[in-house]
Amino acid sequence: MSPYVAEFVGTMILVLLGNGVCANVNLTKTLGNDSGWIVIATGWGLAVAFAVYLVNTYSGAHLNPAVTIGLAVIGKFAWAEVGSYIAAQMVGAIAGATLVWLTYLPHWKETENPGNIRGCFCNTPAIPHTVGNLITEIVGTFVLMLGVLAILTPENLVPNTGFDKGFAPALVGLMVWSIGLSLGGPTGYAINPARDLGPRIAHAILPIEGKGDSGWNYSWIPVVGPIIGGVIGALFYQAVWPVN
Repeated sequence: MSPYVAEFVGTMILVLLGNGVCANVNLTKTLGNDSGWIVIATGWGLAVAFAVYLVNTYSGAHLNPAVTIGLAVIGKFAWAEVGSYIAAQMVGAIAGATLVWLTYLPHWKETENPGNIRGCFCNTPAIPHTVGNLITEIVGTFVLMLGVLAILTPENLVPNTGFDKGFAPALVGLMVWSIGLSLGGPTGYAINPARDLGPRIAHAILPIEGKGDSGWNYSWIPVVGPIIGGVIGALFYQAVWPVN
């Protein structure tokens, strides 16, 4: 599998399962309707872990432009590959969101609240506050980037056991679960430009009755915030960790 196909497939599955749990909770007449934030945070954590397991061997399972850019900034990924990785991630995210739409096809017309529909695709802040929302996304992605790099720090690995490929993806998923539970309340924790922008594009173009607008006035925050947070997290790791 080429790394670009891997990034496409991994991001598609990430969004399918992650946005899928949002649809299960938000849409009317699903069996998971109104089951709460703990279900959403858990679903996203498991989605990340499974997606990383699927493609880690082939692409490193970035699945996130903020991670790709952060790694490139500190010299752990080639800048020449950044554009292709991000393109694959974006297309994968749109595909994953489209699969969510197909999976829950009868439920869209049963859901009257356009905010609940949009929430199955992309983020809307609990309290619109440009600076505060941007800071939330920066902090969440800082933790994500720092955690990913720390988990794979050689001193944290067990030699000759395959720990980095066998168990590390589960820890990344656990970390995303923690971020969702602790930091996700203000903005819905995009912490991934592709995860928000790709499904937002899908929301805009899919024929969903009563879907409302796609919230483009907010859309730059889940893109810019995670990129800033990813870069800061990567630089902080490089500066502080003795083995990097």
